Amino acid sequence: MTTMEQQELNKIKEAAEEFFGKMTIAVDKIEVIPGSDEAELNIKLQEPQVLIGQGGQTLFEIQRLLRIILNKKLQKSFYLNLDINNYKAQKVEYLKDLAKSSADQVALTREAKELLPMQAYERRIIHAELSQRQDVVTESQGTDQDRHIVIKPK
Repeated sequence: MTTMEQQELNKIKEAAEEFFGKMTIAVDKIEVIPGSDEAELNIKLQEPQVLIGQGGQTLFEIQRLLRIILNKKLQKSFYLNLDINNYKAQKVEYLKDLAKSSADQVALTREAKELLPMQAYERRIIHAELSQRQDVVTESQGTDQDRHIVIKPK
């Protein structure tokens, strides 16, 4: 697949500006980073909490809405990754650090450790981060909102 064209990237930026403008959200900066059949949209603003929401839930809903609008506007289906004030990037780093420190604790104590319930994408990050370790194994347990990861010694 080819990288998105500059014209498409400009349309994405314009649509995002219009979207946030209609929400009366003052955005300081919108950056569009192209990929093949995807675009990363990085937004910077003064008060990000209202757009991120608890646990990033509002951010994911805005991302879904914006993707639907953009797919229709560009008449093209592509994946949109929306990040506000580097929230997702910081969350990924936090989850990787949590995975490593929890795995180190399990390896040291030889006792299983249950992490708090988290969303599927967050669990995926933990599983991926610890997948190469030889001393621990991860598994998801529970259902729905109570789904969580258990890290066990091998």
